Amino acid sequence: MNNGPNPLTQGLNEAQAAAVKTLSGPMLVLAGAGTGKTRVVTFRIANLIRHGTAPDRILAVTFTNKAAGEMQERVGELIGTGKKRRRKGEPAAPKPTVSTFHAHCVRILRRHAKALGYPAKFTIYDRGDQETLARGILRELRLPGTALSPGDMLNIIGGWKNQSIKPDQASMVASTDKEHFAASGYRRYQNGLRACGAMDFDDLLLNTETLFDEHPAIRDEEASKFDHVLVDEYQDTNGSQYRITKHLSLKHRNLCVVGDDDQSIYAWRGADVTHILNFSNDWPDAKVVCLENNYRSTAEILILANRLIEFNTTRHDKTLIPSRPAGKRPKIDQHKDETTEAKSVVAKIRHLIDNEHVQPRDIAILFRTNEQPRLFETELRKENVPYVMLGAQSFFDRKEVRDLISYLKWIEQPNDEVALLRVINTPPRGLGNKTVQTLIARAVDRGVPVWDIMKDPASIEDLPAAAQRGIESLTSISDDVRSRAQSESLSAAMDTLLKRTAYADELTRIYDKPEERESRMASIGELTNAVGAYEDGEGEKDLTGFLGEIALSGKEMGNEKDKLAKQNAVWLLTLHAAKGLEFPVVFMVGMEDGLLPHSRSVKSGNDEDIAEERRLCYVGITRAQEDLTMSLALTRRKWGKPRPTTPSRFLYEIVGKAENPNKYRKKKPGRTLGK
Repeated sequence: MNNGPNPLTQGLNEAQAAAVKTLSGPMLVLAGAGTGKTRVVTFRIANLIRHGTAPDRILAVTFTNKAAGEMQERVGELIGTGKKRRRKGEPAAPKPTVSTFHAHCVRILRRHAKALGYPAKFTIYDRGDQETLARGILRELRLPGTALSPGDMLNIIGGWKNQSIKPDQASMVASTDKEHFAASGYRRYQNGLRACGAMDFDDLLLNTETLFDEHPAIRDEEASKFDHVLVDEYQDTNGSQYRITKHLSLKHRNLCVVGDDDQSIYAWRGADVTHILNFSNDWPDAKVVCLENNYRSTAEILILANRLIEFNTTRHDKTLIPSRPAGKRPKIDQHKDETTEAKSVVAKIRHLIDNEHVQPRDIAILFRTNEQPRLFETELRKENVPYVMLGAQSFFDRKEVRDLISYLKWIEQPNDEVALLRVINTPPRGLGNKTVQTLIARAVDRGVPVWDIMKDPASIEDLPAAAQRGIESLTSISDDVRSRAQSESLSAAMDTLLKRTAYADELTRIYDKPEERESRMASIGELTNAVGAYEDGEGEKDLTGFLGEIALSGKEMGNEKDKLAKQNAVWLLTLHAAKGLEFPVVFMVGMEDGLLPHSRSVKSGNDEDIAEERRLCYVGITRAQEDLTMSLALTRRKWGKPRPTTPSRFLYEIVGKAENPNKYRKKKPGRTLGK
């Protein structure tokens, strides 16, 4: 323990210091937008270590690999284990476990998946793999394509998994025709995953929760690995994450959660704001610290944000306090239609760039729905203003990348039929569609995986000679790649895979245009780089670990945001995607009822749906650092005809022209630094 002056609390405000100094017991840190949350989280971890907690007894979980990586790096800098190079053979210094929820659950399941009937080297299915499996199930059920699409089925099942609803419970909670169809396919879907030795992304949480519920000894073993648990972005936890956190914290009770109920905007993917609202009920002795000093936005912008969010009834009472001077007054612009709105916004952007020396990367256009940006793209192109849009095709969704990853998945888990059937004749090796259907029929008839049929000489002796040679080729490729992965390195295995499949030759055959070939070869090069970067990391490295890492990284937009940030271009992104970002200049467009709040929320008649839309508007406002413009169109085309619009109710609330029913409500204490 270090008893000298504590450098980890110097330069912090009173509330930040209170959070950093608290070393035990449950604590809720309510971190308003732009209040220095990341600094508090990392400094608190470093302070625990400074006061004697072993680094490897601390678990910190968050929601993206990017956030976890930044947190690990900043903690490393504070405790002196940052990017210091180790000598060969020198043991790694103990470090806190900083991870996403899903990545930590993968580690737990790798140790204990057999208790649930899964192989330790289970595959993690991405969306494409899931859709392939779902499509086959819908064919088995003979459902017409219009009744339920694979995407619909997966979305419904994913929603149930987020609520910890299992296949035998689905029919009881299903209410619509589509949900009843999905319920009939849910058990088959889970059985299909299990037969392939696979889990989907939602299973990682649900299976960990199931593991803890059904195997108390395993739960206690996993909980005993840590003395402190810290959860970032706690307002975004779903039911499984909430219960897993409780299981890991109940014994030592050293649980610190950090978040902001006013920025809870992901109910549609299972997040439950009541977890952060009820924290003090779950942990009655919890200390509550409120971070309210905002270092991001000017005072004028925060006046609007505070005025808006106070219309939400169920929230922790807190007010953002500006640390910056007043600045420009935010503007609200009305336009006759959506085309005029787009022209006006882009003209202002052109003016800022040409006359006020604002860099394009410092400007963002935020919208509620994915349909809105089309007109803005058109005008930006006309004015020759560079722009980037979040949500382009993921690197891991590119065909050549998916093909090679499917090879690796199948080599690691031969029963993974989705992966095998993707690459069985890619590049062509005599295993055409007729032969593949024969193999599948024989596998179904005997109740075994397709690869078992392909390995059995008696089962394939009547196949054409070309097909038998193709199976021999696949077997040889699998053996060679697996051997090099085990005896040499993953990079060597990847090199072998590319050579043995002659995949580059196939690209040359398929694509005539040199630029197309170059683009796809660049993707393959990037995948080999990803293998090398994985091997350069700490700890033991194997194919299972690599496949797990890319499956998790493919689920988030963090890397995409980093790439976009390097381009000097205007950002076009949804309000949801903007969370966690900040920009000197922000345009919030389409401020109309039906867009923001969204028509679904307006029609539902549910106050909480409107409250979430209000939080989404609040998130948009608090992205702006210096200059905020909100705009609306007085008419907007619907089915080709201009229709009058209604200004967003949030605009009336922001400018003080709506009566706030909460004005006379007795406020709950929200600014305590402790009990």
